[in-house]
Amino acid sequence: MKANMVEALNLCLKQEMEKDNSVVVMGEDVGIDGGVFRVTEGLNAKFGKDRVIDSPLSENGIIGTAIGMAALGLRPIAEIQFQGFDYEGYHQVIQHLARMRNRTRGQITLPMVLRLPYSGGIKALEHHSESLESIYIHLPGLKVICPASPYDAKGLLAAALDDPDPVIFFEPKRLYRAFKEEVPEERYTVDIGKAKIVKEGDDVTLISWGAMSYVSMDAVAEAETQGVSVEHIDLRTLSPCDWDTIMDSVNKTGRVVVVHEAPKTLGFGAEIAARIAEKALLSLEAPVKRVTGWDITIPYPKEEDYYFPDKKRILKGILETAKF
Repeated sequence: MKANMVEALNLCLKQEMEKDNSVVVMGEDVGIDGGVFRVTEGLNAKFGKDRVIDSPLSENGIIGTAIGMAALGLRPIAEIQFQGFDYEGYHQVIQHLARMRNRTRGQITLPMVLRLPYSGGIKALEHHSESLESIYIHLPGLKVICPASPYDAKGLLAAALDDPDPVIFFEPKRLYRAFKEEVPEERYTVDIGKAKIVKEGDDVTLISWGAMSYVSMDAVAEAETQGVSVEHIDLRTLSPCDWDTIMDSVNKTGRVVVVHEAPKTLGFGAEIAARIAEKALLSLEAPVKRVTGWDITIPYPKEEDYYFPDKKRILKGILETAKF
């Protein structure tokens, strides 16, 4: 079937709830309204209000309640309407969600998924376009996923629900309905911790994730017309990260561009650059280039396009790195 990301995620949720009665969905407006982006549309009618729970407007309460559910044997999927609202519940994430297995020496695990509509590109209001994935990657005890396509979104969400530990699942909002692709109707999983080589190349390695993988495709294609062969890696999973695929590509091309929406300072690109310096320094023919958001708060909608990396900025980074 052809599906966009919203449709792929919705189908996955239906299949997981049919397969396992312990799977429950909860969050603000996820029930009767089907979620602010309609990812949970139809689930309330199919599974009822006991398994598709419209919560109060309390992110702290949503995450805390989901933690209790997971500790007692359920598999909750908690939706926060926008990632920027999750700061209200970050205490629950850092103090409890990420630590419970370690705190109890493995006696209590928290098999739950925290779904976060993430990043920008839809001209939303303040707090609705956050791209601060690094604060979650930095926490031991969490897996962090960020798909860039409907196929990967469905397979990675299914894999997240198979996992015995908590998963932060970032959903790039600008990709929800950006395009459709073939998505199997049957259940399948995509391995957590395994990057995807979107396109093989010889001259420059481009590393991206989420919406930036989609945006980077045009820049990669344009670079090819200018004689630069780009190997494009979509990380898909940010923690654990597929360092082997990254290093293999760096050792082949010797040149690297990392693209992300988050601010440059202490963004995940900084960790990628540091790891490359540790593991593949002698293969580098140029400094690692980062094409990122600026070190400012994401602007209001009128100026949003100036903040996020676009084809022009990404192409410039590729060509500068190739010519170094």
